[in-house]
Amino acid sequence: MARETQAVAPHGGAAPPDIIRDEVLRRVEPSAAIRLSQAELTLRIEQFIAQIANERRLLLNVTEQKTLAADIVDDMIGLGPIEPLLADETVSDILVNGPDRIYAERRGKLVLTTLKFRNDAHVMHVAQRIASSIGRRIDESSPMLDARLQDGSRVNVIIGPLSVQGPCISIRKFSRAVVDFSRYVELGTVSRDLGRALEIAARCRLNIIISGGTGSGKTTLLNALSRMIESDQRIITIEDTAELQLQQPHVLRLETRPPSIEGRGEVIQRDLVRNALRMRPDRIIVGEVRGPEAFDMMQAMNTGHNGSMSTIHANSAGDALARLENLILMANTSLPERAIRAQITSAIDLVVQTERMRDGVRRVTEVVEVSHMEGETIALTPLFAYRYVGENADGSLNGVFEAAPAKPRFLTRLSYFGLADAFLETLGAPKARAA
Repeated sequence: MARETQAVAPHGGAAPPDIIRDEVLRRVEPSAAIRLSQAELTLRIEQFIAQIANERRLLLNVTEQKTLAADIVDDMIGLGPIEPLLADETVSDILVNGPDRIYAERRGKLVLTTLKFRNDAHVMHVAQRIASSIGRRIDESSPMLDARLQDGSRVNVIIGPLSVQGPCISIRKFSRAVVDFSRYVELGTVSRDLGRALEIAARCRLNIIISGGTGSGKTTLLNALSRMIESDQRIITIEDTAELQLQQPHVLRLETRPPSIEGRGEVIQRDLVRNALRMRPDRIIVGEVRGPEAFDMMQAMNTGHNGSMSTIHANSAGDALARLENLILMANTSLPERAIRAQITSAIDLVVQTERMRDGVRRVTEVVEVSHMEGETIALTPLFAYRYVGENADGSLNGVFEAAPAKPRFLTRLSYFGLADAFLETLGAPKARAA
């Protein structure tokens, strides 16, 4: 139910909605409310609203009573006025920039909604409820919070004095829909040949890094690639916030732990990657490499854990490898740069670059092979690239996914799985047996 209105528009001399709301909250015992289902609580609050309206001689119709009741329930057990956005499957991000500016992202575009909080204190109340649900706090002494909602959605909260305009909440919604490559082709994210090439790469256990900016679709693409993993493999996923949705039966999901209120007990991704290596994994999937765990991830890829995958924030495939190098230096500053680059070259087979373009569509813009070392630098071989052609009348972009007829160094591995010729066909290259 999409409800982008602000509670009640009372008639004539009716009291403000906040007065009715406050009176209802005084009459509802919190301990009793917790024991009720949402439907039961809503019915109870509707009865209180009708009773208060009668006592105060307020004219409220049934629709107004139900709307106000739903808003009060959202305040009591949900996230207030943004609860309808959480229920809306077309919304991927919710951004609260203070009490009266709530944005939602639909189909890659941010729009300002008509929803509003009552004031900063109302936003703060919701933020504190999120924090308390995971045993954390958000206040002036701890003004930033990373958390996860019960449905898996990621939440970031920042308040004053760090945020000048008051409490701000950013929510990246957890999507239960797993997109496959046939759907990607329909959406224009990949071409049919590019989609087939990525499917083969994942099935043949190539080590893949997915690179892109925030909201470019990296995790969704990682989920799609993971569908190609055989059901008999032991997979360990490592994430700051669990978002991956692997369908295989033998999956162990590991998640980092932030420090407690006392500042103790933190478990970072590097700890989990190191521990995962002792758990006999076939593949290790790190949701996002962002720190010294990059070194351990490269070690894993170089020691028989083929088919491992991860994502990284970067603006191009070349930038992704440069950033990976810097992250490895954070973990082991004694290694010379050439040794780090040689390790990266040996570990990674493909870098897949994603981008959310100005028409809101998330596209794979380039796929490159990490080929070999040329002196002190890593040589990259382009396999696919998106080329912009023009723009349609509706604002959507026209473009083509161009393939380069190369023969990658991992062709032997593709041959082992019997898929070398199929991969070369996607590139328009001569078949391996005809070479």
